[in-house]
Amino acid sequence: MYYIILASTAGGIGQLITVLLIFVFVLALTFFVTKWIANYQKEKAPGENIVILESKRIAPGKLIEVVRIGDRCFAIGIGKDEVTLLGEVNEDSLKYDAIPQGTFSFKDFLNKARDDGETDNK
Repeated sequence: MYYIILASTAGGIGQLITVLLIFVFVLALTFFVTKWIANYQKEKAPGENIVILESKRIAPGKLIEVVRIGDRCFAIGIGKDEVTLLGEVNEDSLKYDAIPQGTFSFKDFLNKARDDGETDNK
């Protein structure tokens, strides 16, 4: 009787360990494939001729974006199925945030959110 209980318990533990190992393998594989795809897309990205300077949502599915193409800036309206040129914008008249685009990491964002939360609680 004890042998049957021990055998079924050992089999259950073995199955649990096997499932956990498979889960960890799939999780690691997903992580590395995601990193590989991100690096692949970064390498295949076109040059720096088209840059989105700013984007503002004005309604669900509708945006206004300021885009620099070459050395000229344009304001475009983006809807669900269309893109409309609103006009050319003088880049000197644009105001930028203190943090340049592309240098703000998620870690910085998380630290700022945590710091803001601490000052709100005081």
